[in-house]
This record gives sequence, structure tokens and C-alpha cells, in this order.
Amino acid sequence: MSDYPFLDRIHFPADVRALNRNELPILADELRRFLIESVSKTGGHLSSNLGTVELTVALHTVFNAPEDRIVWDVGHQTYSHKILTGRRDAMAGLRHYGGISGFPRRAESEYDPFGTAHSSTSISAALAMAVAARDRNEARASIAVIGDGAMSAGMAFEALNNAGSMKDINLLVILNDNEMSISPPVGALSNILARLMAPYDTARRLGKKVLRAAPPPVLDLARKVEEVAKGMVAPDSPGTLFEEFGFHYYGPVDGHDLDVLVPTLQNLRNFKGPQFLHVVTRKGQGYKLAEADPVRYHGVSKFDHHTGLQEESAEARPTYTQVFGDWLCDAAALDARVVGITPAMCEGSGLTRFAREFPGRYYDVGIAEQHALTFAAGLACEGYRPVVAIYSTFLQRAYDQLIHDIALQNLPVVLAIDRAGLAGADGATHHGAFDLSFLACVPNMLVMTPADENECRQMLHTALCYEGPSAVRYPRGKGSGTMPETGLSTLPIGKGEIRRHGRKTALLAFGSLLAPALEAGEALDATVANMRFVKPIDETLITQLAREHDLLVTLEENAVIGGAGSEVARVLDALPARPRFLRLGLPDRFIDHGEQRQLLAEAGLDAAGIESAIRSTEQDK
Repeated sequence: MSDYPFLDRIHFPADVRALNRNELPILADELRRFLIESVSKTGGHLSSNLGTVELTVALHTVFNAPEDRIVWDVGHQTYSHKILTGRRDAMAGLRHYGGISGFPRRAESEYDPFGTAHSSTSISAALAMAVAARDRNEARASIAVIGDGAMSAGMAFEALNNAGSMKDINLLVILNDNEMSISPPVGALSNILARLMAPYDTARRLGKKVLRAAPPPVLDLARKVEEVAKGMVAPDSPGTLFEEFGFHYYGPVDGHDLDVLVPTLQNLRNFKGPQFLHVVTRKGQGYKLAEADPVRYHGVSKFDHHTGLQEESAEARPTYTQVFGDWLCDAAALDARVVGITPAMCEGSGLTRFAREFPGRYYDVGIAEQHALTFAAGLACEGYRPVVAIYSTFLQRAYDQLIHDIALQNLPVVLAIDRAGLAGADGATHHGAFDLSFLACVPNMLVMTPADENECRQMLHTALCYEGPSAVRYPRGKGSGTMPETGLSTLPIGKGEIRRHGRKTALLAFGSLLAPALEAGEALDATVANMRFVKPIDETLITQLAREHDLLVTLEENAVIGGAGSEVARVLDALPARPRFLRLGLPDRFIDHGEQRQLLAEAGLDAAGIESAIRSTEQDK
């Protein structure tokens, strides 16, 4: 007999809509159990998905996807949605090479109307779809499901501002308020939501106490009263932030109570104009370990779902993220001007220890990358030494602030860029494939690429001591195993080094590709240079290598177009005679998800791929 008799009946949302109301909680329970079992085998985002089970079931009960557009913000909470839209069997390959994505993707399913993975885009996209439906005279709904963390970003408020004046559209914004993004919330918005919730929470706790011994008819009546009171509050209810934007506000409602969610959504479906539903959920709902520690269970690798995640052993090899976190604490201990800034990625960026040891110099600004950089610029103007810990793909969202507010004013802001290069299972939305290209072209920038853990520490301190904007970009995970020194030292700016002397061919490696370059260099008897700096690039070393070799090959875990190889080409173009030249890097396409080693091999950037590309070039001469 199946462990999931109701879930087995669900192949597409039409099957959900065919269920009786009293069958929906059973489906939700089975869906939650399946999620826990499935994610324990593949790894992925767990806490956020457990928190949206009932909401997903309710949405597919009331709305007619894919005709009705359901846009999920970020999308790391859409596993239930994937399961109910024909992808249950594919969950076995979730986030694995060749398998389905951990985020919504238009190319993956017609039930994913908008691809997401970065935050705060859902309202803009859903608004556009609502406008299109209006202009085509199509009677369909557009729904944006956005978390309270994502609501802290400016883009979400830009969309609210745009939508609020459009009274003839069918747009529903659902705020999934779980009091968290990845980490606990920060800022005024979370305080506003907490104040909105306080009277409801107090009344509900009192009601439960009073009605504990009440007979079933009274309990049924109480539930109906609660549904009316919190699910269908009068749309002209004053005093809420969202009504000031022109939305009709409803809520808060219990996001785990299908007897409340379904009728509330059914009523809202019939309303015109911008509607805003405040849904309260609990991250990790239904799995006690995730409820107790939703941050730890936010993103997980494979684990035993019966016993939970095991404590990680204290391995000798630190990750690059840990190297950064330790360096920042050591630097801050010696320099009171050092402050740490993160756009809502404390744990992921390695700032947990810094936040604990230097709470007065730690700033989590929320999911607000643009603000993070300009905030850092303002602090630099006041004599501080701000260090912004940010993922490579998230830095893309603040490019104007980098140029206009930091580089143009030549301010000493350090960008500690994590997840540079191929980030692994999160896929194309999270690969740091472009930062060398968009950083190297910016005047005043110092751009460094460490080849190992100790060099990462040295470069971070070099950046801190630099009187201008600087960036150190490093990959996800562990490096080659070179233990960082305990002291704080710097590197000579713009100077690379030769790590292996060979003949005819010289490999110019930038950052993470030094290790495979050395391996390929042994097979080819090639010279291998650790270039270290993308800007300023070591023109003297390049000129020397060009004079002594027949072929120069640049290697970078960055888009080959406009990357470090382009800087080398610029130097070679100025020489009276130049050797043959080959640039190896990430190809001109978006690379899918998978293990980092698999993706590097696919891109031809492992040792075997590098050797093969060079031998082919040598044969073509």
C-alpha cells in the first residue's frame, strides 16, 4: 500500500481542484511528508518549502493554473508547486546535473510563468501579466507570492507604487509572512508586520484558552467568526502601509489553515483592482527539527530525515567563506574603523562570528543590495572602512551604486565577493560568471582573484589597506587546502608569480583555476603563472611570458567575453611581436545546475579539458 494515497492521485492542479474540501488537509499532510523524505535524499531548500505547503494547495485549489499566473518570489519555496504540477517523479533529480531546477523556470514547465531565483521580482512580473490580461480582455488572475524578507527590497515597493493606481486589473499580492528570509528579519517593515500581528495573536491565544472545553458546534462557529474577522477584513480598513499604496488589504490569515485559506482566496478571486493578502506561515512547519532551527534547515545537503542533520565535523580545511569571516574578525580587532555589511546573508557570507563579536559594527541591511553599497559609500565618506560581504550574482543588482557611489568617488570600500565562478546546485541564477567582466572595466577598481585560502586572506587585507574601491572574488566551498596564516599581511599590488617553469606554452591562471592549470602544466611541460590581479594586471609578467613562449593561454572561472583574458589581450596588442594566444573561460551561454566539478568539466576548465584545448591549438599551428 502506498505511503501517499492522496498524493498518488495528483498529477496536475486539476486533480487538486477535484478533491473535496475535507480531503485537502490530508493531501497537505502527505505532501509535507513527501517533501521531507525527498529533500533528505537530494538536498535543497527545506524550511521554506515546509512553510508553504498549505498555501500551495490552496492556490491550486482556487486558481486555474497555468491560465491564472502564479508568480513565486525567489522561488526556493516552490517544491510543493513542482510536485503538484507534474514534476513529482522528477524531484529525485532536484538540483542535480541534468535534473530539474530548485527554482521556477519557464523552460521547465508551463506552470512556471516567470523564472525566479533572486528576490523581489514577483510583483513587477505579476503586475505586467495582469496588465496584459486587461489589455487582451482575458479573464484571468495574476498572483504574486512574496516573502516578508523579499518585501524589504526597493524593487517590491516600486512595483507596489506602480500597481496601486491601476484599479482595473486582476492582481493579488500574497505576503507570505514567516518572520524570516533566510535569517531573522531586520528593519522597519518587520516591526510593522509584528505590530499588525500582535492583536490577532493575543486574541487567538485567548480564544483558544476560553474555547478549550467548548462543544463542537461552538468551535465550528468560532472558526467561522475567525475566518470572517481575519480573512475578510473590510477593504477600507485604515492605517496599513499597503492600503496607502492603493491596495485592498486583507488579513492576517493563518497560512496553515486550509479552512481559512481556501474561502479567503475564493472571495478575493472575484475582486477587481490590486488586492493584498497577508498570510502568516511558519518556516519548517510540520518538521520539528526545522521548526526549531529554520536557519540551519534552510538549505540542506542529503541527510537522514528520521534523525535530522548531523553536526558537521571540524575539518582542517576551511571554506573560503570561513577564511573571510575569520579575517574580518581579526582585522576588526586591530582597526576600529572596520565595519561589516551584508544584504541579508549573514550565515551564507560567513558573518556569524563577526556579528556576535562586533555587534555594534555589523549591519544587515535586508535584501537591499543597492542600499548596501551606497550605505557603505556613506560610511567610507565618514572615515570608516566598510567591508561588504555579497554573493557575485547579488552584486549584479547594485552595479550602478558600485560605479556611481563608490568607484566614481574613489572610496575605500571592500567588496568580499563570495560564490564567484560556478556555484553548483543553485544553477545559472547563482553562478558568479560575470563579475571579472563588469569589475575590470570600472576605473579606480582593484580586482583580485585568490588561488588558495591563504592568498584569499592576504588579498582581503590588501584590499582593506587600499585607498580606493577593491574587490576580492572567491569561489564557493573549500580550496586547495593551503591553511591561512594567522597574521595580517598584504601582497604587492599588481604582481603575479610564476609557479612552474616550462617550455613553449605558458598558462596564465586567475584564481580558482590555478590548481587545474598546474596539473595540466605538468602534462604539457608548460609554464604556469598565478596572475593574482585582474586589475591592475601584471603587464611586466605578461610581457616576459610573451617573449619566452610560443603560446599564452589565459584561464578564468568567469565569462570568457570581457574577462581577465581580455585584459591580457590588451597588453599583448601593445607588443611589437606577440605569441599565439588562447583564452579559456566560461562559454557564452548560461550554465545549468550540478556539482561544481561536473560543471567545470563540461566547460572544459578541469585539468583534462585545459590540456585537450591546448593540444588542439598546438596541432592547428
